[in-house]
Amino acid sequence: MSEQQQPVSDRGNNRSQRPSSASFREFMGSRWAPRTSTLPEPLASAPHAADRRARLGAQLAGDVLVIPAGSLKVRSNDTDYAFRPHAAFSHLTGLGTDQEADAVLVLHPVHEAAGEGAGAPTHEAVLYTRPLAPRESEEFYADARYGEFWVGTRWTLEEAQALTGIRAAHIDDLRDAVAKDASTPGVNVRVVRGADDAVATLVDVVAAENGHTTFEESTLDDELATAVSELRLVKDAWEVEQLRLAVDASIRGFTDVVAALPRAVEHVRGERVVEGVFAARAREEGNAVGYDTIAAAGDHATTLHWIRNTGAVPAGELLLLDAGVEVDSLYTADVTRTLPVSGTYTDVQRRVYDAVREAADAAFAVVRPGVRFRDIHAAAMEVLAHRLEEWGLLPVTATESLTPEGQQHRRWMPHGTSHHLGLDVHDCAQARAEMYLDGVLEPGMVFTIEPGLYFKADDLAVPEEYRGIGVRIEDDVLVTADGYENLSATLPRRSEDVEAWMAGIARGERG
Repeated sequence: MSEQQQPVSDRGNNRSQRPSSASFREFMGSRWAPRTSTLPEPLASAPHAADRRARLGAQLAGDVLVIPAGSLKVRSNDTDYAFRPHAAFSHLTGLGTDQEADAVLVLHPVHEAAGEGAGAPTHEAVLYTRPLAPRESEEFYADARYGEFWVGTRWTLEEAQALTGIRAAHIDDLRDAVAKDASTPGVNVRVVRGADDAVATLVDVVAAENGHTTFEESTLDDELATAVSELRLVKDAWEVEQLRLAVDASIRGFTDVVAALPRAVEHVRGERVVEGVFAARAREEGNAVGYDTIAAAGDHATTLHWIRNTGAVPAGELLLLDAGVEVDSLYTADVTRTLPVSGTYTDVQRRVYDAVREAADAAFAVVRPGVRFRDIHAAAMEVLAHRLEEWGLLPVTATESLTPEGQQHRRWMPHGTSHHLGLDVHDCAQARAEMYLDGVLEPGMVFTIEPGLYFKADDLAVPEEYRGIGVRIEDDVLVTADGYENLSATLPRRSEDVEAWMAGIARGERG
């Protein structure tokens, strides 16, 4: 490369001419009104997050715990996706929305002082973040990643601390602070991996400088990933309220979709109409959708995660809508209904739908504290296997199919019946099997119940009348002291109730 050739990394600015004169910089840094000195009120989630940090610290006392928010992810060239922090970071800070990209929560170990014993703090929490730059700095107007002129006002360290109740420090102090702890004999550094590669690399370097091996670090980090995941298995009262808000907004989104079905039927890509209508509700009432909406009409409903949503919504077909609103705290709902596009199920559609609903009812019936999580799935499968046998679809008896050596019924129901729900739509994903699938239900757990039946259009193992029919019914369930509460119960489930609800919306009754 010749000395005159411009480096590729500098060519992003070639599309525009930015002023850089000294007089411009001086003018840009002057004549701004004073910033407000009023600190924000603490987040409602702050005391709950403090309790979570204390419980995590008690499990991993003596070690440095590094929990990154994550960094911006590139969508295309120099444009980024909307930022969403890692669930562990949100859970332990109480922060939601998108304001804390590149922040890092660190729980620094507190070494027991004389006279302190059980109940004394195990860690000091510090939130390392990039604070608002002064108007006199070039970052204010020239930095498209952090500059206030480009992305809006960032918080000051004082504001971050007031919001979260966590001591805030500049992100530039992170390395030295972690290195200081790591140099203490017997102190390990653990990091939540997968959130921010730069932070993980920093931790690896610091650990290596203090004699830790890669194998040791991997084991320590796996233990931290497990701990922060299992910490979310039981929701506190504030989390349950956030999930209620998410579910309620989602139900309104489903109502919006039913009202828009005539428009969807007329459009060549009616599934996109459905997706867009629900997304509008999610943005109006929350942060976004909690996951890519599945708007699957006809045979598309037999694809479990159909998110292309490029198809038509033909009259007479079924529309499987699997969607959830994510509220500003980042808790999401996850609800599914399978709707008759024309307002009435055909005989075979009703037969399949009612079987799935009966399976869901059987799963609900076993939910109570002390029951194993896996028993929910078993109850639903018992119903589906027997219905498939009644219809003559199984090559063996239902009893034989339900054995571990059989499982033929799973051809038409290949997924699990339930998953935990919270900050992630598939929450607590790093929990151990003995705490998740083989764990017992406790009050405060929130999960889905979502059996289904899926008969693909080219499935020669079933009569033609079933082919192209996919049905799933999904609700969000809270375990209570003596049973359960269906958080999404106000969204009709029985086939006749779905039809009556849709007819009411068609008459202009939104409820």
